[in-house]
Amino acid sequence: MTVAAARRRVRIRVTGTVQGVGFRPYVHRLAAELGLTGFVLNDERGVVVEAEGEPGAVERLLARLPAEAPPLAAVERVVAEPRPATGERGFAIVESEAGGERLAIVAPDSATCADCLRELFDPGDRRYRYPFVNCTNCGPRFTIVRGVPYDRPLTTMAGFAMCAACRAEYDDPADRRFHAQPNACPACGPRAVLTDAKGRRLAAGDQVAAAAALLREGTIVAVKGLGGWHLACLAADERAVAELRARKRREEKPFALMAAGLEAARALVELSPADEALLLGRERPIVIAPRRADAPVAHAVAPRSAELGVMLPHAPLHHLLLHDVGAPIVLTSGNVSDEPIAYADDDARERLGPIADAFLGHDRPIHMRTDDSVVRATGEGPLLLRRSRGYVPAAVPLPLEAPPLLACGAELKNAFCVAKGRRAWVSHHLGDLTNWETLRSFREGVAHFERLFAVEPEVVAHDLHPDYLPTAYALEREGVELVAVQHHHAHLAACLAEHGEEGPAVGAIYDGTGLGSDGTAWGGELLAGDLEGFERAGHLLPVRLPGGDRAAREPWRMACAWLCAAGADVSRVPPALAGDVPAERWRAVARLAAGGPTAPPTTSAGRLFDAVAALCGVRAVTSYEGQAAIELEACAAPGPARPYPIAVEPGPPVVIDPRETIRCVARDAAAGRPAAAVSARFHAALAAATAEAVAAVAAARGIGTAVLSGGVFCNRRLVEQTARALRAAGLRVLVPRALPPNDGGIAYGQAAVAAARTRGRG
Repeated sequence: MTVAAARRRVRIRVTGTVQGVGFRPYVHRLAAELGLTGFVLNDERGVVVEAEGEPGAVERLLARLPAEAPPLAAVERVVAEPRPATGERGFAIVESEAGGERLAIVAPDSATCADCLRELFDPGDRRYRYPFVNCTNCGPRFTIVRGVPYDRPLTTMAGFAMCAACRAEYDDPADRRFHAQPNACPACGPRAVLTDAKGRRLAAGDQVAAAAALLREGTIVAVKGLGGWHLACLAADERAVAELRARKRREEKPFALMAAGLEAARALVELSPADEALLLGRERPIVIAPRRADAPVAHAVAPRSAELGVMLPHAPLHHLLLHDVGAPIVLTSGNVSDEPIAYADDDARERLGPIADAFLGHDRPIHMRTDDSVVRATGEGPLLLRRSRGYVPAAVPLPLEAPPLLACGAELKNAFCVAKGRRAWVSHHLGDLTNWETLRSFREGVAHFERLFAVEPEVVAHDLHPDYLPTAYALEREGVELVAVQHHHAHLAACLAEHGEEGPAVGAIYDGTGLGSDGTAWGGELLAGDLEGFERAGHLLPVRLPGGDRAAREPWRMACAWLCAAGADVSRVPPALAGDVPAERWRAVARLAAGGPTAPPTTSAGRLFDAVAALCGVRAVTSYEGQAAIELEACAAPGPARPYPIAVEPGPPVVIDPRETIRCVARDAAAGRPAAAVSARFHAALAAATAEAVAAVAAARGIGTAVLSGGVFCNRRLVEQTARALRAAGLRVLVPRALPPNDGGIAYGQAAVAAARTRGRG
């Protein structure tokens, strides 16, 4: 019998997240188990396998390849083509191929696995207390990758030559470090060092232990992580936390905490099973959860907040540090407020030198800065507030084909997006593009993503607002088709597209503000539409924005504006604001709220939350975006509440009119009713009115799907109550899952709209 008749050979193309996740070693072991010969390699599009052997064994390989893939892999497609049998012997991992169009998907960074943790704390292991232990199942990926295919020469590990022991692991198909690109040990890999701001070494011996000792003494230490530098201090040390807050110029915004493990986290916050699953996930995000009354943390960690943001260690250096400190620490982004996180060592020492007393760094370069992700559990599933480390750059599928394109995103909470075909790559969180440092980070990130995913944009999508820096950047790009996308339409499209749908749907899109198609400030919108277009079917009642953008920083101004709109008495400052707002300023703003160019109209739902927060004494002036709404939600009494009256005018357009709600809020607050009760009733009112309005629009148009998105729907109470009421009305409800409902999801929505509008061209 001939070789060809007895054996079958196939060439297999595997696409998805299959590089840097141990996929080639996995294929090698599977082929050996099945008695197959051939090879496996990485190329620019993913993984290529040629396998030859008994036909039944080849079929079993094809079936098992996606089903038993390594934990960090995400197989999208397996395509096999017949090849002539060659009689080849053995199965090998061969050198990666270069050339051709790059389509490989780079994996996100992943938290230290259980096997590596055992080694880290085993005194008999050669990697005992080695801060950079990793394997094919964990460790840095995106933050060290310079290009594809994912091989060591194209990572920031290129400068570390493996010792004989590490090379033996790397070359052994039976070892879990087989072809693990960041593989290293104390003899050959990166090393930690504790220095001052000028780079002078501060301690001999174990550098992490020395840093832990400083933290226990009340020192502020800058710590280099996977995607950038953090600032750390002992969480229970009131003096140290207050000093960090002062030096970082972060007045009130809560600091994130890191706890050594699940039990330590349970001592800080009340954790549901969903919270615990998020904490323990390989992404290791910051999880927002209710604060325990007896949590051992300084008041200055999260002043006036009923919740804390907690994460578990995601890198071996953090595991060691928390073990040695023996208590939770503050671990906040290494920056001055509003700047991007520092990631280059020299830049970190320069920018963080006035803040940190010591620097726990290392010599493995970070190629791409990546801040921590933030998430909260809700009855609607996980709600991403910031998508970054651990999630990026995992591709988000598109429901339609896209030309090579770039979507520039919004100005606040910026993330950009590149896309082609059915894949979109949404960037890590960059922050607010309001300063030169963040804009530079944006430009660098766009260039890196375009190289990494071989996207040469033919189309560039941007927001309607002409003064946004991302819009200005889009207009600078030459030789491209520009697609302008209305802000709230992008929110609607983002939610539809991530669920694999094109629409139609009715969306309640609530946020702070976005430029409307009519040139006014929108923010409480009912949109009926699909990926390509929309109709403004309804909105929140417009009120004046006294002082323009200043009203977003001074919620008492919105309280005054809403009271004016409601026909209430504004001759005197309401009791809850009497100690915060001088009478003459209140009267001046009341005059502004009557109209004029310095008080443009807005339908902003975010500003409605500000008004209620101010009226019931929660927050008159803010120090960070969304503070009033966050604190209003946090103070709400648990359980169901009787909603305040709120009108829904049938239109068209449908108008949600909360003037009676405002009058009730003001009356209850003046009568001394607790803010907790007022907040609960307000949330119930807005949820009920939103569901009624969306259902009315949907019924009028024969649409069965509702979307809830926009930054206001980061509010767990509001999204849960509104979704429940919409389902009771017979509607299917979509909320963002893979991306944030806030402006961090805007770029993906812009990409989906641009793909729909350019469909079939070329």
